[in-house]
Amino acid sequence: MSPLGRPPLDGLKRQLLRRREQRAGEARATHDNFVRETFTMERAAARQKAREWFKKYPKAAYWTQVESWRQLPDQRIEFTMRRLPTAD
Repeated sequence: MSPLGRPPLDGLKRQLLRRREQRAGEARATHDNFVRETFTMERAAARQKAREWFKKYPKAAYWTQVESWRQLPDQRIEFTMRRLPTAD
């Protein structure tokens, strides 16, 4: 055995724990099983597209929702629709 003994492993343990937590956070953020589509359209067309999604993928079965939306300077609407991939 070396006269110096074993090196402390506290730093390695903290680094491994930090990396595991980071990976777990990334998995939650990117793998939530929702299907998303982003559209950019005039206001009337955007409303129609959202209605089509709710008709094709009912909210009760697919958890369909308008996840985010914003009005662009040219008066068009950019929005993201979200739904589950299948209804069980």
